[in-house]
Amino acid sequence: MTSNDGVVLDVKQLRMRYDDTDVLHDVTFQARRGEVLVMLGPNGAGKTTTIEILEGFRRRSAGQVDVLGADPEHGDELWRARIGVVLQSWRDHAKWRVAELLRHLGTYYAPYSTAHIQRPWDTAELIDLVGLTEQADAKISSLSGGQRRRLDVAIGIVGKPELLFMDEPTAGFDPAARRDFHDLVHRLADLEDTTVLLTTHDLDEAEKLADRILILAGGRVIADGSPDELSRSIAGEAQVSWTVDGQRFVHTTTESTKYVHELFKQHGDAIGDLEVRRASLEDTYMTLVRRAESGEEVAAVHTLTEVTR
Repeated sequence: MTSNDGVVLDVKQLRMRYDDTDVLHDVTFQARRGEVLVMLGPNGAGKTTTIEILEGFRRRSAGQVDVLGADPEHGDELWRARIGVVLQSWRDHAKWRVAELLRHLGTYYAPYSTAHIQRPWDTAELIDLVGLTEQADAKISSLSGGQRRRLDVAIGIVGKPELLFMDEPTAGFDPAARRDFHDLVHRLADLEDTTVLLTTHDLDEAEKLADRILILAGGRVIADGSPDELSRSIAGEAQVSWTVDGQRFVHTTTESTKYVHELFKQHGDAIGDLEVRRASLEDTYMTLVRRAESGEEVAAVHTLTEVTR
C-alpha cells in the first residue's frame, strides 16, 4: 500500500542509459494520492522512457523507484491490478463489441477485488463515463478514431486503478470530446482519489488538468510546480498593455504594480484598455526549454526549486 503521507510515486535519481547514451539523468519527483501530474517536454526528452520504467515495462539503469509501495521491476499481479495504463495505441479488438470487451476485461480484476481497494467499474457505468453509451453494442471496427480513443481510456480504467498512466490520451479528440475527457480526469482525481500521470503536447490541456507540471528536457527535470508557480518563475515578468488617445502601447516589466502606478501618475484618466498579463504556460515552457537547450538547465531548476519548495 501507499505510505502514510500519501506518496504514490517516489522517484529518486532515476537514470537510463542505452549503450553509450544517457537518456535520463538523475530524474527525481513525487506524486501524491489524487494528484494530476502532467509531464511535458520536447520529443526525445525522456517522457515515454520514464513512464515505461514506472509501469514496470522497462528496466532502469540506476536510481530508486517506488510505485504504490513497490519497485516496478518486481511488481506482482496484485500490484498490476492497482495500475491503469492508456497507451498511444491499443491492440486491435475490431471483432469485439464495446460492452462485450469491457465486461470481459473487467473479469480479470475480479480475483483481486477483496484485496484491491476498489472493485472494477460496472460496465454500463464505465461506458457512460467515457461517453460511449450510444456505441455500447457497436463493433469496435465501426468506431471513429475519437471513439476508439475513448475506448482506450475505458480499457485503461476498467479496474478502477489507484494510479493511472496516460500517454497522449486526447490524440484524435475533437474539442467536445477533449472537454469531456478533462471532466473525466477531474472526476477520477477528485471523487475516486486516483493519481494520474499523463503526457501531452497540448499546453492548454496541461494548464486545465494539472495540479503539478513536470517539464523534462534532455533527460533532466528542468521544472516542477503548479502552472501558476511555473509562470511566476520566469523572473516575475509581466506584459502591460494600454491605450492613450487611441494609441496602443505594450511594455514588459518585472515590477508591474509600480509601473502601472507610474502610468496613472503620468496619464491619469487618459489611460484606457489597461491589461496586465503574466507569462502564459506556453511562454514559460518555451523559455525553460530554450534555457535548458542552451546549457542553462541547472539555473532553471534552481530558480524553480526556490519557488516550489
